[in-house]
Amino acid sequence: MVKAMTDDNRYGSALSKDERYRLLIEAVSDYAIYMLDLHGIVSSWNPGAERFKGYTEGEIVGEHFSRFYTDKDRAADLPRRALRTAETEGRFEQEGWRVRKDGGLMWAHVVIDPIRSPQGKLIGFAEITRDLSSRRDAQLALTKSEERFRLLVQGVQDYAIYMLDPEGHVATWNRGAQRFKGYSEDEIVGQHFSRFYTEQDRASELPKRALRIAREQGMFEHEGWRVRKDGSLMWAHVVIDPIRDEGGTLLGYAKVTRDLSERKAAEDALKGSEERFRLLVQGVRDYAIYMLDPLGRVTNWNTGAHRFKGYTAEEIVGQHFSRFYTEEDRLTDLPARALRTAAEESRFEAEGWRVRKDGSRFWAHVVIDAIRGDNGELVGFAKITRDVTERRNAQEALEATRAQFLQAQKMEAVGQLTGGIAHDFNNLLAVVLGNLTMAKKRLPSDPKLKQLIDNSIQAADRGATLTRRMLAFARRQTLEPVSVDVIDLVRELSELLQRSIGPAILITTQFPLRIAAALSDPNQLELALLNLVVNARDAMPEGGTITISAAEREIGEDTTRQLLPGRYVCLSVTDNGVGMDEQTLAKATEPFFTTKGVGKGTGLGLSMIHGFTQQSGGSLVLRSAVGRGTTAEIWLPVGGAVQPAPAANELTPTGSRPHKALRVLVIDDDNLVLMNTAAMLEDLGHEVQEAASGEQALRTLRRSPDIDLVITDYLMPGMTGAQLIAAIKAEHPCMPTLLATGYAELGADAAPGVPRLDKPFTQADLARAVSALTQAKEGQVLAFRTKTT
Repeated sequence: MVKAMTDDNRYGSALSKDERYRLLIEAVSDYAIYMLDLHGIVSSWNPGAERFKGYTEGEIVGEHFSRFYTDKDRAADLPRRALRTAETEGRFEQEGWRVRKDGGLMWAHVVIDPIRSPQGKLIGFAEITRDLSSRRDAQLALTKSEERFRLLVQGVQDYAIYMLDPEGHVATWNRGAQRFKGYSEDEIVGQHFSRFYTEQDRASELPKRALRIAREQGMFEHEGWRVRKDGSLMWAHVVIDPIRDEGGTLLGYAKVTRDLSERKAAEDALKGSEERFRLLVQGVRDYAIYMLDPLGRVTNWNTGAHRFKGYTAEEIVGQHFSRFYTEEDRLTDLPARALRTAAEESRFEAEGWRVRKDGSRFWAHVVIDAIRGDNGELVGFAKITRDVTERRNAQEALEATRAQFLQAQKMEAVGQLTGGIAHDFNNLLAVVLGNLTMAKKRLPSDPKLKQLIDNSIQAADRGATLTRRMLAFARRQTLEPVSVDVIDLVRELSELLQRSIGPAILITTQFPLRIAAALSDPNQLELALLNLVVNARDAMPEGGTITISAAEREIGEDTTRQLLPGRYVCLSVTDNGVGMDEQTLAKATEPFFTTKGVGKGTGLGLSMIHGFTQQSGGSLVLRSAVGRGTTAEIWLPVGGAVQPAPAANELTPTGSRPHKALRVLVIDDDNLVLMNTAAMLEDLGHEVQEAASGEQALRTLRRSPDIDLVITDYLMPGMTGAQLIAAIKAEHPCMPTLLATGYAELGADAAPGVPRLDKPFTQADLARAVSALTQAKEGQVLAFRTKTT
């Protein structure tokens, strides 16, 4: 039994020993506490027992406690077994039906503990009974601190419950405290409770802060290490509540400690239903747990429900739970269907939006279980709600990241496939164009045949344009950014742009007087601008106006344009054409997506511009609406002073002197391309030697040192064209070389300073390149530029 302090001054000079026990009993006013003798005869009776059972003390003392049990339980000898269990195991605990004086039933939580003398002899039993059938009324009446204390007392067997005076000295001590802490009542009463804390916690003044928080905020709750008498540690869950009299004067503290260090062992021993119950109790602060009657009206309300939903118990008890559902769910009769499913299948589980008192929404995980009486009749529902909004947001973010990753993998695979196919087609088109060109020169005077060959050449040229775009898409371009005056760039392109769209469409410009230079690759910017203007033309089949404008802006945090903070130049192309709907606009930059007819577009233009702007540190922004036209914005970071743009890759001789016959070594691993290139050179009057690999070419050069010119393919197995040229220059530093490649976007570092000839090329393209290189060899000045992006 609990021993009171003998020094009243430690707990309050105004309180006697009986007064302290009276306050403690009032704090557990939801329990019937009474004593039984060895045979189960009632020997004491408290007001709580009279309130629950209906008997006065005069009526019940001396009667056997079995009268509180149902006929069924008495027939099963439950009262006698309860006393035997308490005696042999130290405790009996059960929930079940109990009978009041008026014959009414109540569902009770019962604990019976044996009472022994100091010598260990059994002298009786202490029985504590809690009427759980009136829990709803009790919850409505309880204050928050009373609710916490009710839950505490409900689990008293697993808790150390004791009182502290206002300074923190132990005033009472229960058997749970002795079991957890190891101290007897005589050893600990009067000692300061800080001895249960670790050295580290005492050094940080945690005991002092715990009392201050409980005093000022109404409760202190904490988990941490606590120290037993023998020095061992236990992980404890601690709640400290202040105890005040009716006038608000602090009388002391109620301290409840739970040893959680054995929780894992207890969890392993639990069975299915016990495990679910433990998990529920363990996470009770994160759950809204409340009861519904069979019609769906709220019958009780816990603090978790108050925290999630925003309603107090007074506001919500008696109201229908459908008010927590969205208007859409109520229209589909979801609340009624949920209860019907729980009633028919014993359980309903779902996730969805729920509505708080203030109208805000949260994503909830909901479980509804049917509650039935002993005879199987439906008496209501237990409803548990968990706010999982953060988890849902995290899942959505994870799914978005996964989708982006899969899209990136898909585009990488598409690029690799596209590049391989386009490279092979490029070689085939080179052969077709070369053969058609030479065949045209040898045509008889047949206008129809000449028309057919011209048509074939045009088709092959269009195919060549397509393969170049596919190759550019398949490879990340190596840019050579410089400071570019976008206004000058547009003006220099104006004639080409107007020719590209025809006379039916007018191009206007809107430029400020001054604008900062943009940091960009001018060649790629020109191609992007031309592409956008042609797209604008195609959007206005009946004619219209294209407006090209430029502006300079300072950008802060920008998620719409996906730009980092800084200064940018915005070059925009606006048309007044048909425009795009939202679905088309969302796909506009996807590779191979096009709204043009077959043969009128590759679907790569906007995708390439998008990649170019991102690679340049900028962004492509499209704005459009059906019937209102489209605006395409190229955002580029501001650069330094304007620098001259790098030259293009054309080889243009300054003179028109005809070439002489040369001895040319041609290298290509594709036999068709090799034969075609050799045939075109021989048709131009040159002497040609052929090689199918870099190694064969080096051997040929060593055997024939009189070679005047080397023309090599770039992409070959074993040794690339760039590697071959480097090897040739090591042995023949002055040997003119020409790199023929289908990869128009090949970086300059692949073969620095080496003129390029893009595949597929015509005989005229080949003749100009050879003429330029010949003039350079003879010392004449060349105006040629090597494209390096």
